[in-house]
Amino acid sequence: MSKPYDEPIRMSERSLTVERPHRNARGDILFTFAIAIGLYLAWLLRDVLVLLYVSALFAVVLMPVVRGVRRLRIRNWQPSHGMAIVIIMVSLLGGIACFLILTLPPVVRDVTTFVQRMPGRSPAFLARLEHLPLLRHVNFAAVEVKLKQDTAQHVGAFLFSVTNWAAKFFEIITGIVLTIYFLAEGEHVYRWGLSLVPVVRRERLDETLQRAATRMGRWLLGQLALMLILGVCSGVVFGAFHIRYAFALAVLMGAFNIVPVVGALVSTSIAMLVAASDSWEKVLAVLIFEMIYVQVESAFLVPRIMKTSVDLAGTAVFIALLFGVSLAGPAGALVAVPSAVLIAVLIDEYVIQPGKASVQVLPDTALK
Repeated sequence: MSKPYDEPIRMSERSLTVERPHRNARGDILFTFAIAIGLYLAWLLRDVLVLLYVSALFAVVLMPVVRGVRRLRIRNWQPSHGMAIVIIMVSLLGGIACFLILTLPPVVRDVTTFVQRMPGRSPAFLARLEHLPLLRHVNFAAVEVKLKQDTAQHVGAFLFSVTNWAAKFFEIITGIVLTIYFLAEGEHVYRWGLSLVPVVRRERLDETLQRAATRMGRWLLGQLALMLILGVCSGVVFGAFHIRYAFALAVLMGAFNIVPVVGALVSTSIAMLVAASDSWEKVLAVLIFEMIYVQVESAFLVPRIMKTSVDLAGTAVFIALLFGVSLAGPAGALVAVPSAVLIAVLIDEYVIQPGKASVQVLPDTALK
């Protein structure tokens, strides 16, 4: 028994079939040449393109926060989209300013005192290092002389690095401005980009990108929860062991944890260096705490907070971090996991399930 709609569908397919013009060698050569020029221009502008991509991805990740702020209601007043962005930016800048005001003065005072006392205390410090079993055969006297000889060279290198840091600071400011722009006008830019896609593929791509954006938002919420847990636990432990700058170190531990794996290693190294200024016992305490926390986080926290929302293997996260750091440095590390989420969703939609195409409903006139 034949199906009732087989014949109309075949007729519609024949009616929609369009003969493509024959391709010639000249067109292929011009197309290849245009592709080569586009790739060359992309390579020349790679820094700008990476900055645009990182800013746009930051905007996508922060968009759930903007929507959350817009849901706030104070009596009859509810913030608009632009006001929500202003509230978020003011809150972030205010938090950073408060952190610097509370932590920077004692750090600057202690560093200044350390630099002033370093010429007299360096022999005693090197003498303490000589008692370590692994460093008994090191000639610390020659090391001290070498350090004093290289001081002028280090000063010159520092002055050169100041220029590089100024350029990096300008890039950070540019990235922040672009992120604010994408937060404010991202919906229009997104719709304009979708308009460049053929109509028959537009709906499927839109659904795929929306699904990826949802998973990115869940990743941000989960990562913020992990950051808060690590910051609170670090503050309690550092305060219990009377480690210097316990509050500042706890904030850094939580903030750096937004970058998986690498952030924890960097913040732990900073905490261990600060603890080393007091005693090796405090260094051991910081190391033991970090080892215990990593086990608890990987075995208990991450499976319950991140697995259901992100669903990425640990190997994929690590590879994404390597690529992100290689391409864009610290900014690339920040967006490595969201980029991996986006790529995973696209691969699942177009590679693993290529036949999952949007069902195109033919108009009634096509079936007649």
